[in-house]
Amino acid sequence: MSTDLNSIKERIQATDRDVFFSVLSHIGDKWSLVLLGVLSREPMRYTQLVERIPKISRRMLTVTLRQLERDGLIERVVHAETPPWFEYALTELGQTLIVPVRALADWTLDNIDLIIEKREAYDRENPSS
Repeated sequence: MSTDLNSIKERIQATDRDVFFSVLSHIGDKWSLVLLGVLSREPMRYTQLVERIPKISRRMLTVTLRQLERDGLIERVVHAETPPWFEYALTELGQTLIVPVRALADWTLDNIDLIIEKREAYDRENPSS
């Protein structure tokens, strides 16, 4: 484990730290993970994404899509018809994230009962939190 951490530290030191942490921040937030998961099934139009993810605000959807597009994880595909329309799809780079995203979802599902138990115990011991 410490060898892995040392390797990661060395790789971080050899790169732009601001970019490293901003990318982790973008792909690690809840809406990015949800969008990557939804778009892993098929490309979708903006309105389809709004319907598929009802708890996300339109503003947050727009901001998250732009961040993922800027990082090269999704692309906005223009369909030159009358009227023109757009859909969002994973890029090849974005597709490489699906395995780790699914692994994170699996880990969460495998441990959710224990996490709920720990949260309830914490809340009982820390009622003001």
